[in-house]
Amino acid sequence: MATPFLISYPSSPTSGLSLKQIAYFGRVLVKVTSLSQAEDFLHQHFRQLDVFVDATDVSSAGDLVDILNAGAAKILITLDQLTTLSQEQSVPSSRLVVYALSEAELDTFQQWIAANSERNDASVCTEPAHVAAAAANLRISADSPRLYTTYGDQTVSEDTVQQTIQQNAIAILSSQALTVERDAPNQISAAKLLASRAVTDQANGLYATSVTDERGSCLGVVWSSDESIAEALRTGTGVYQSRKRGLWYKGQSSGDVQELIRIGFDCDADCLVFVVKQIGRGFCHLGTETCFGASAGLSRLQKTLQARKADAPAGSYTARLFNDPKLVQAKVMEEADELCRATTKEEIAFEAADLFYFALTKCTAAGVSLEDIERNLDLKNLKVKRRKGDAKGPWAEKAGLAAAESKPAPAPAQPEPPAEDRTTRIEMKRVVTASTPPNVVTDYLKRPSQKSNDAIVGLVRPIIQDVRDNGDAGVLKYTHKFEKATSLTSPVIHAPFPANLMQLEPETQKAIDVSIGNIERFHAAQKGSNDALQMETMPGVVCSRFSRAIERVGLYIPGGTAVLPSTAMMLGVPAMVAGCQKIILASPPRADGSISPEIVYVAHKVGAESIVLAGGAQAVAAMAYGTESISKVDKILGPGNQFVTAAKMLVSNDTSAGVSIDMPAGPSEVLVVADKFANPAFVASDLLSQAEHGVDSQVILIAIDLTEEQLLAIEDEVDAQAKALPRMDIVRGSLDHSVTFVVRDITEAMALSNQYAPEHLILQVQNAESVVEQVQNAGSVFIGAWTPESVGDYSAGVNHSLPTYGYAKQYSGVNLGSFLKHITSSNLTADGLLGLSKTVETLAAVEGLEAHKRAVSIRVAQMQMQS
Repeated sequence: MATPFLISYPSSPTSGLSLKQIAYFGRVLVKVTSLSQAEDFLHQHFRQLDVFVDATDVSSAGDLVDILNAGAAKILITLDQLTTLSQEQSVPSSRLVVYALSEAELDTFQQWIAANSERNDASVCTEPAHVAAAAANLRISADSPRLYTTYGDQTVSEDTVQQTIQQNAIAILSSQALTVERDAPNQISAAKLLASRAVTDQANGLYATSVTDERGSCLGVVWSSDESIAEALRTGTGVYQSRKRGLWYKGQSSGDVQELIRIGFDCDADCLVFVVKQIGRGFCHLGTETCFGASAGLSRLQKTLQARKADAPAGSYTARLFNDPKLVQAKVMEEADELCRATTKEEIAFEAADLFYFALTKCTAAGVSLEDIERNLDLKNLKVKRRKGDAKGPWAEKAGLAAAESKPAPAPAQPEPPAEDRTTRIEMKRVVTASTPPNVVTDYLKRPSQKSNDAIVGLVRPIIQDVRDNGDAGVLKYTHKFEKATSLTSPVIHAPFPANLMQLEPETQKAIDVSIGNIERFHAAQKGSNDALQMETMPGVVCSRFSRAIERVGLYIPGGTAVLPSTAMMLGVPAMVAGCQKIILASPPRADGSISPEIVYVAHKVGAESIVLAGGAQAVAAMAYGTESISKVDKILGPGNQFVTAAKMLVSNDTSAGVSIDMPAGPSEVLVVADKFANPAFVASDLLSQAEHGVDSQVILIAIDLTEEQLLAIEDEVDAQAKALPRMDIVRGSLDHSVTFVVRDITEAMALSNQYAPEHLILQVQNAESVVEQVQNAGSVFIGAWTPESVGDYSAGVNHSLPTYGYAKQYSGVNLGSFLKHITSSNLTADGLLGLSKTVETLAAVEGLEAHKRAVSIRVAQMQMQS
């Protein structure tokens, strides 16, 4: 049963309850003037609450029907509109609330009810003075909540509203008149109105309360009080009344908190119903999902899939499903086909279960929950105009419902081969440049298309603003949401880092130490190129340049469940060598709030001040603007997904942030140049080492004058090695948009490479060192057969944070200079200024900048006076 009041939401709210707070009570009333306005609101908010639409300003009967069809729970209309809608037999009267504010209008409505006995479940809205008469004449009882009352523009008191509620009418109140805060002057407590309808237990004076999840499954039974209801509404969390300990903030000690969705009643209001989103292990103190044991069926499957999405072991089947949309797509079609062909009860149940599994996997990967699906089913149920529901042409033909016109009967469709099939050949497209038009070659060089940047920016911008406005609370909010690390109470750990956070296997520690040593030596050797420069450009004019370390740097380390100490080393070591005063690392924590000990150890080795326990846009925003506990930085470096990149670009363009970034980024990529002397197995392994990063990665092979036999040798190795990889389906997706170019000579090969500007360039050619001079655009070059790209990713000493997506034409990879800034100075003697004075004065006069000219001429005049 809904709450005993309906909250109207104005088009331009200035105070009172927000839409999120209104949703706690399950429904909202909005006034519209057009169908499009109603559809926009319904589209945005249908998932959160039942929408009542005041459509008295909508003149078209067709538009009124369309508003219902778009998902309005009820529409509020005039008596004239009721007469018009009476002609629409498809419109259920239970979806109508009719304004009858005067006694005469109530009489007219009563007459309509009598004349339309089969449609006698329409609701009525009248003035408070007519509530009792309307209830009696229309025979409306408390068990049939069809009576509403409106106060118009008049200011009402809490007592007045409660009197209306006691008459079994639903009070329509403005959101601006209500509050969930304590003791707000001139506003009515929504908590008190809610409690006024509830029936207390005779023994303890509390309200029996059933707590359910979003799908209506009961998690447990608790008690509530006036105070706990008010606190739950104020905080938006599950707060109840313990008979022993007073107010009980669910999850305050265990971390298994609840996000409040809605509060309502059972049929006779002697039991409150709290609908919540349970976070953490579950509701029960024993760690189970409910006090009645674990959930079952689709709810259990959803919980399992959500947990696997957050922490699926690399290479597992579930991880493959989440990482490869094509695999899920193939499995959904395969299982749907098998369900259609099943005949017995057991077969149908078995195949339907498989289909549900893969369909829910696809939904979970996209962030769609069972609640979203069921809400859309409810929306379909609200439609008053329905389609015929015929199957579309090809599917109708396939099922034998319709014959194809003027066509022979189609052959039985063959089910798609499963994406995990390890027999279908895995290969790259082959392009022979000598016989391919240049524009087609250029098209093949294009990277896989990315998601719309506008869409990504639109998602990232509010996160950045939230962190900027709310500091630590904003960071924690998104860490709880995205990393599920709900036990975290602080978004940062500060140095010195506890030893228990750096417990490593001895061989792992040794590997990190060796790698740090090589990276440190290579970057320290770069200091010579940044030494101070001083020269006399003309007699008496001395110009100099000197470098200073950027004081505060933020280093983004992708991760979460993955362990990426390599990126921490690649960014942290040069920052240390450069002499940055403050080094901040940021990396998403695991779901339990912990972070990889390897990353903590690297942070310790490079002298980092702290580690921000957050990822994504929220981590970037926290370092860009600073929070209560997170230091602001001057430059942010490090790779990340599209959301991280978009956030870096946004904050770098915000002058108030005062922060720069290293470079934009895209998916990982490699280009291998190979001649007839290259080992096919080496070439294939280098291509696959980048292809396994993700389906949006791209690999390019430029084969120099290879024969068909030599090309096949490489292609056979690619196929064989790919099928032996746990991430085979990701590799297959990557190679779908990868290509082999067959070229005439090394000159053409390097021209193509420079046009592509790869992140990683591997030269598997004879006399590879001599080819380096032809490299114009590349992030990092790997020379010769014994230099796989992997050594650059980890331990050789060069940096693996490199420009991708063609940015190697404009950007360098991370190096010591990334952490330095250069300052210039000028130092002139009097003779030096005299020698330059005529030149400067002439140019200043040309530009019309008289003050510039006078700054020189005044000094020259002073010299002449003194001489």
